Amino acid sequence: MRQVRPYREPRFATDDQQLVGNRRWFPCRCEEETKRGIKYKAIPLASRPHHCSSSSSPPLKAAAMKLSLLAFLPAVLALPAADSSGIASRQTAVATTDNYIFTLTLPQFTVRRNNRNPASLDWSSDGCSNSPDNPFGFPFTPACHRHDFGYRNYKKQSRFTDANRKRIDDKFKVDLLYQCSSNGHGAVCRALADVYHAAVRAFGGSGASKREEEEDWVKIYEEKLAIYNELVKEAQATGELWTLE
Repeated sequence: MRQVRPYREPRFATDDQQLVGNRRWFPCRCEEETKRGIKYKAIPLASRPHHCSSSSSPPLKAAAMKLSLLAFLPAVLALPAADSSGIASRQTAVATTDNYIFTLTLPQFTVRRNNRNPASLDWSSDGCSNSPDNPFGFPFTPACHRHDFGYRNYKKQSRFTDANRKRIDDKFKVDLLYQCSSNGHGAVCRALADVYHAAVRAFGGSGASKREEEEDWVKIYEEKLAIYNELVKEAQATGELWTLE
């Protein structure tokens, strides 16, 4: 049987173990050892659980700690993950906006606008109320609706840059010319489409474009307007368009 050393007051004592020489001395509170008056035993670390079964021994403390962690594990797993719905919603809105402006035909866009689909986008519009006069009633309103849709949603999504504004304005011109293809006044209608496009380039920036570029577009707008007025006079002279009073 292994000889047990009597208790010696070790140097550098700690609560759970004592280091003396090359051995570790552990407090043992086993009932048998307590009766014999032995307070410390020199035993190897690996074999200590077989010698002392006290609930305060390090192996049992570790087991208790492990059980505590396992008890908290379901609660940790039940915590909600980082909410990514906001990011996904924004990505969906951006993709939908671009699709509605640059991919759908104008009639397809109009169907979705009439249904306000999806409702999360900004569908408000003042039509062509701030555009140049359209005395002959060319059907430009759907194009104005999509142009307003582009401006307002790009601003809402913090994407209204000079480059994106130009893309929306250029698409506006495409839509205007598309509308001109369905009436019998092609040349005059296309000339007015050029006037509308020049107007949004000159006056629709709201601080997004450089002042020099806007001044250049003001000159272009005046040139396009003069061309349109001349074509109107020619069409009226030939009876293609009625004379306005």
